[in-house]
Amino acid sequence: MSYNQLNSFYLKTAANKTLVSESGSKLFGVTVDTFTNWFWQMKHQIQRFEDLPKSTLKYGIQKEAFSKVGKNFHIGLSPYSFSLIDFENNVDPIKAQLMPSELELSDVHGVRDPLKEEINSPVKEVVHVYKDRVAFCVALLCPVYCRYCFRKRREEEHGLHYNPRIIDEGIAYIASNKNIRDVLITGGDPLIAHDSAIEKLLQKLRQIPHVEIIRFGTRVPVFLPYRITEKLASILEKYHPIWINTHFNSSKEITPDATKAIDILLRKGIPVGNQSVLLKNINDSFDKMKALLEALVRIRVRPYYVYHPQIVEGTEHLRVPVELGYDIFKKLRGQTSGFALPQYILDTPSGKVPLSPNNLIGRYKDYIVLEQINGRYWLEPNPIEGYFPNYPIVTLNDYEFQKIRKKSDMIESL
Repeated sequence: MSYNQLNSFYLKTAANKTLVSESGSKLFGVTVDTFTNWFWQMKHQIQRFEDLPKSTLKYGIQKEAFSKVGKNFHIGLSPYSFSLIDFENNVDPIKAQLMPSELELSDVHGVRDPLKEEINSPVKEVVHVYKDRVAFCVALLCPVYCRYCFRKRREEEHGLHYNPRIIDEGIAYIASNKNIRDVLITGGDPLIAHDSAIEKLLQKLRQIPHVEIIRFGTRVPVFLPYRITEKLASILEKYHPIWINTHFNSSKEITPDATKAIDILLRKGIPVGNQSVLLKNINDSFDKMKALLEALVRIRVRPYYVYHPQIVEGTEHLRVPVELGYDIFKKLRGQTSGFALPQYILDTPSGKVPLSPNNLIGRYKDYIVLEQINGRYWLEPNPIEGYFPNYPIVTLNDYEFQKIRKKSDMIESL
């Protein structure tokens, strides 16, 4: 594609057609070249009330929210992400995710470390829950600080961002454990570092023979897309297989700028998956979630997980019940492309637990009873024939089967 064709493609496939590089540069009073420089974006991250563009003060942004919340939790918005907020919309999804709220100071159930990562860390910043993979938390900085982040506790820590001593200890641990075949580089955001620091880390990991897969967990394509440069993508390409998991929560985040960042990665052969969090007023309905998932596949990002929100301190105002998520994903089945459907999960200290609707009702004699998308039941011939599964399916007796018959106007079978 030519340059003009590519720009047309980004605009065509983006769910949000706003050219943030243009609108944002006007909002912050700088040139487009300055606004699209990721170093400038980090240097001018909005951390205090005083950092806000003066033209936005008319919207009644509360100074108290910055001062009070900032005493407990770090605050930070990239100018790019701030430019996406519609302050005239009380339930704007970007505002809800990133702008500090005094509601963060009231949380009955919230805890500091809901996944107990600290006790699952054999060495500092390496979280080892699954036998064959680890999360390697090399970074502390982020382009934005999400108000629901399950690692809010890390924001009080200092000296952890690409700390050579901590990285070397982590590398030594990974090298000493031959079961580890998959390393997730995370943080913070591991792509908020100089290209040379990222490449040095990749070189060290690729020197370990049993490390097969390297993944990055990053939100820079979403809220700092200018960090995804051709040079960075070329560095990542050198150390394949490399995977990227990013984190779009709303279709509003899928702009031409973000679409371009994704395209740069894909053209270097880097698969991109998406991990969302189910959040109140952001993606907590069938229509909002469907719009997000279908917008993702249009830009060739595979929906991977949707996490149920963690019980992390300061996030009660953003949490929703499991029943809501269960209902959304049950309704989505059959309403969009199968590859657009992520797995709905709850992360626990011992690993991820699927919360996906279960349409398998049980076994009746030599049949499996399923609930179909249309609400009717299906009988599938399925004799055991000598197999003894380790995970037995519930066996239905005649009485239970007749109860099912009464619930449905029709039972279908071959």
